[in-house]
Amino acid sequence: MDRQTEFVLGAVEERDIKFIRLWFTDVLGALKSVAISPAELEGALTEGVGFDGSAIEGYARVFESDMVARPDPSTFQLLPWRTYAGTARLFCDVTLPDGSPAGADPRNVLKRALRKAADMGFTFYIHPEIEFFLFRDPVVPGQPPIPLDFGGYFDHTTLDTGTSFRRDAITMLEAMGISVEFSHHEAAPGQHEIDLRYADALSMADNIMTFRVVLKEVATSQNIVASFMPKPFTEYPGSGMHTHLSLFEGDTNAFYDAASPIQLSAIGKSFVAGLLAHAPEITVITNQWTNSYKRLTGGGEAPSYVCWGRSNRSALVRIPLFKPNKASSARVEYRAIDSACNPYLAYAVLLAAGLDGVEKGLPLPLEAEDDVWELSQRERKALGIKALPSNLGEAIEAMEESELVAETLGEHVYDYFLRNKRAEYEQYRSQVTPWELQTLLPSL
Repeated sequence: MDRQTEFVLGAVEERDIKFIRLWFTDVLGALKSVAISPAELEGALTEGVGFDGSAIEGYARVFESDMVARPDPSTFQLLPWRTYAGTARLFCDVTLPDGSPAGADPRNVLKRALRKAADMGFTFYIHPEIEFFLFRDPVVPGQPPIPLDFGGYFDHTTLDTGTSFRRDAITMLEAMGISVEFSHHEAAPGQHEIDLRYADALSMADNIMTFRVVLKEVATSQNIVASFMPKPFTEYPGSGMHTHLSLFEGDTNAFYDAASPIQLSAIGKSFVAGLLAHAPEITVITNQWTNSYKRLTGGGEAPSYVCWGRSNRSALVRIPLFKPNKASSARVEYRAIDSACNPYLAYAVLLAAGLDGVEKGLPLPLEAEDDVWELSQRERKALGIKALPSNLGEAIEAMEESELVAETLGEHVYDYFLRNKRAEYEQYRSQVTPWELQTLLPSL
């Protein structure tokens, strides 16, 4: 028995834990959970817990349904909102009965991508800026939600419900070992942002899944609703998850070069070039819902075009220069991704795209110095600036042609994800919208 397992078993006994929840996600990023008693924990840690994979979105067909959830002892944390009975959670890797990784496990997809980075000598770090909305309860399906407040970007208000919510959520996140760097009100009514301190990509994907649960639990306890829907309002900006990415070689930031005008190394430049080269085909993973594209076509700080810049917040990839002489801070920011994605798959394809650029030594295109939104289509074409997919259908088509995405996700996840997204888009396309009824019905 290793030390980590011993620690978990000891902590459960010392803290009088009554329930242990085993967490994993389906292909679309929905959290799944099964609770076991302390008496079953040692067996679960050594042998795993069997379940019917055919009942989980995208996992298995009925005749190949036996799967095993194997808890990762390094992810042990108490759930601070379960105060009436001690409860802890462990993230799981999903395997087949013979112990081999399940092809449908999103966590395994990311771990496989990280192993490739490790083989190249790199560790992949992530720092996300997670935006979300708070609404008054109840939220009625089909009706516009009511924002919790009508504040704006960085607004400082007296101790209101939104401020109290962020304080309570951050306190709970910190109690679970998830470090928070910043928090503030965002641009839209009821919209807020909490930024998590950087961590390795696997830990961060686990943290984001935990983050979503924590925010919804805190919201429920305060009789409000927290939502990660990318674009709930036509007239206001949507919620993204601008994500800062960096590669390290040991303790050295592989993206830093003090001699470069943008202080970005050759590895960093090729990584950005890879992100740009593969951006259209990975967009269905970073922006996986029909609603995601309402945010990406809305202007503001949501990118629609494949380009990079420094101070340019209309660019898809931005090179931040907040601490220009601090090597460890060198990073790139990918701005298309939204907070409703499956973080395991999204970080896997971002890493794969960037590493492909590094392997091929792709050159960094010219910087976009203008507000890309203000340029005409002819001007963008002259500058070689291509558009991101404008809807889920276009994103699906780009992914269908992508060898990189197919290889990164693996055959099972790739096929299932495509089938699911095609069905979602066809259902969406067949809907008659309130806009059509309001605009066309009176005049046609």
